[in-house]
Amino acid sequence: MSTIWYECKVKYRKTDETGGQKITTEPYLVDAMSYTEAESRITEEMSAYISEEFKITNIKMANYAEIHPFENADRWFKSKVSLLAYDEESGKERKTSMYLLVQANDVKEAFDNTTGVMKGTMGDYTIPAIMESPIMDVFPYFSGEEGELEQIEKFNAVKASKPEVAVEIVDHMEFAVEEEPVS
Repeated sequence: MSTIWYECKVKYRKTDETGGQKITTEPYLVDAMSYTEAESRITEEMSAYISEEFKITNIKMANYAEIHPFENADRWFKSKVSLLAYDEESGKERKTSMYLLVQANDVKEAFDNTTGVMKGTMGDYTIPAIMESPIMDVFPYFSGEEGELEQIEKFNAVKASKPEVAVEIVDHMEFAVEEEPVS
């Protein structure tokens, strides 16, 4: 079953650095089967964080193909990845774009995390754009059943991991070249 992500905007009273209170609206992402379930899930999740009243002002389907959390990262970045395919009949190159939500501390780290996620991809791809997302937090769905305990552990392990940074290998091997005799 494919995952459907819903972006939910939550309006609430927030205490700022100076101790003053202001009303703010922040987007969150939840994994749900319908708009109704998304509303129910975001209400449940936000009740754990916000003790006062809050209001859900908007819910819309998000267009993320995949979500990739990483440890020690506090911001979310939207990476546009263009998959390249060649149409053999017409001989033209086709691009299909998808969006990944990747957790990182800055754009460079988001690029490194995106390339790390795409490392196992068989086809060619480019990363034409990476921009910081306003998403504050992501709430994946876990039913709490025993079989999903493994999924929760896997999600938390991925969230606690760091992407492997590709190290450039410099080739220092020298080959003897035989010269052809001049005739």
